[in-house]
Amino acid sequence: MKVCGKDIKVEGRLIRVARLDGEKYSFPDDPGAFVRGVRQSGTRVDILTFLQKLPASSERYPYSFDMDNLAVLSVSTFENWWNNQIRSYPRNRARQAQKKGVVLRKVPFGEELVRGICGIYNETPVRQGKRFPHYGMTLERAREYAGTFLDRSIYVGAFVGNDMIGFIKLTMDESRTQACLVHILSMVQHKEKAPTNALIAEAVRTCAELDVPYLVYEHFNYGKKADSLTHFKEVNGFQRFDVPRYYVPLNAIGSIALQLGLHRRIIDRIPESVAERFRDLRKAWYDRRDSVPTES
Repeated sequence: MKVCGKDIKVEGRLIRVARLDGEKYSFPDDPGAFVRGVRQSGTRVDILTFLQKLPASSERYPYSFDMDNLAVLSVSTFENWWNNQIRSYPRNRARQAQKKGVVLRKVPFGEELVRGICGIYNETPVRQGKRFPHYGMTLERAREYAGTFLDRSIYVGAFVGNDMIGFIKLTMDESRTQACLVHILSMVQHKEKAPTNALIAEAVRTCAELDVPYLVYEHFNYGKKADSLTHFKEVNGFQRFDVPRYYVPLNAIGSIALQLGLHRRIIDRIPESVAERFRDLRKAWYDRRDSVPTES
C-alpha cells in the first residue's frame, strides 16, 4: 500500500508488521503523519517499524526502539578512500580486476542488464554455504526484482568481453544523503578476477562524484555473528554504525507483541554457539549434496 506518497510492505500472519519498501534509502518525512497514515489506511497493521536516517545515531522520535546496525562508509573523495580508508589487499584486488580484463560500465535498465542479472543469479544454487534463494530466476522476475526505484538508482556491470560477470545496483535516498548497495553480486567462476572489489571501488567513485556522503552496504553484522562478509566490508572501509529502529504498536495486538518481544526474529534469540553449529551443519549438507561451484 502507499502512505504519505511512500510504498509500504506488510508482512506476517500472526503479527502484521509494516515497513517502508527500501527502508535503508526511504524514510518518513514526518514520522507522526506517517504513523497516522498507516493507522488510518484500512489495512490491518499491528506494528509499524522504520529506521532512522543517517547520520544521527541517537533517538529522535518518541517511539519504542531497538538499536539496529548498518555497514557504513563515509565518503569524501575517491582518492581519500583509496589512499586512507582501505587496506592494501582491496586495492590490489581492484587493480587485479583491471589487469585481468574486467571492464566496468554503467548499464541502463533494460534487456542487457536483465539478462546479465539472470546469468549471475542462476550460476549456482549454493552461495556462502547456504541455498541461494534467487537461483532459478526468470527474466520476468529479474525485471521486477531489480527494476525498483529507477528514478534514483544506478546500475554498474562488470564485463569480460560481452559477458556480464558481476553487477551492483546503487540506490540513493531522496535527499542524496546516503546510497545503498541494494544488489551486489558476481559470478563464482570469475572470483579470481576480483569483480566484486572493482564494483565496490566504482560505487565509492560514484558517491564521491554525486556528493553523496554515506555509502551503506546493508548490515555490518547479521544477528550475533561476524563472518567473511563482515570482514570483506571492514577491509573495504565500511564500519559498523548503530541507528535506532523504531517500533510503533498500532493496536492491542501490536502492544502485546512489543511487550513480549515478539517483534524480534527467532534467530536473534538463539545462542550464537548453537546458531554457529547449525550453520556448519547446513554448509556441510549443501557441500555434500551439490556437486557445483560454491562461494566461500
